[in-house]
Amino acid sequence: MELKGKRILIVDDEEDLCEILQYNLSNEGYDTDTALSAEEALKKPIEYFDLLILDVMMGQMSGYKLADVIRKEMNINAPIIFLTAKDAENDILTGFSVGADDYMTKPFSINELTARVKAVLKRFGHDNKEVKNLSVVKFGEIEIDTTRKRVIIENDKIELTKKEYDILKLLLENPSKVFSREDILRLVWGTNIIVTDRTVDVNITRLRTKLGKFGQNLKNKTGFGYFFEL
Repeated sequence: MELKGKRILIVDDEEDLCEILQYNLSNEGYDTDTALSAEEALKKPIEYFDLLILDVMMGQMSGYKLADVIRKEMNINAPIIFLTAKDAENDILTGFSVGADDYMTKPFSINELTARVKAVLKRFGHDNKEVKNLSVVKFGEIEIDTTRKRVIIENDKIELTKKEYDILKLLLENPSKVFSREDILRLVWGTNIIVTDRTVDVNITRLRTKLGKFGQNLKNKTGFGYFFEL
């Protein structure tokens, strides 16, 4: 079973530990990201990760609470490994009651954690169901989840209006193809809605800003229209 490339989110308020875990797991071939708090983690596209490594004792929201939100409110079933300095039986039982798949007490060896990660991913199965069911349009670090209507750039969710989303999806699904303003109006707004060419320009301008460094890939061919450059 191929585990390399699996996405792992590490959530711990100890920045040094996050860096160590990210470095070692990345060396094992995993695609890793980190968050220094539960609140920061919730801003990330958690549904895209194949495994979550959560510290228990963190700031305002504990790892237990975060797991509870992930399981009950977000309905995400990605496996969870808890990290904690606690090793009392009640603490371990609490971890499993909120959906833990494994539990490691600090300090621990990196080799042991790596082995646990591999075992949990194998046990969970080849594909995280939450990810498997997604239909994704991808350009480099830009991903459009067409099931949940979300845009992810470098693991961060980008808030787009419906029209901005539809324009980006149209251009990414047809890379390098030039669409005139009339084409975009017809395909995105429809034929029964009266809007001007200027409306397209305004949405494109906002979209470029929201795309950050990738905004430069959204090109205008003077006299012809817009396209997304590979």
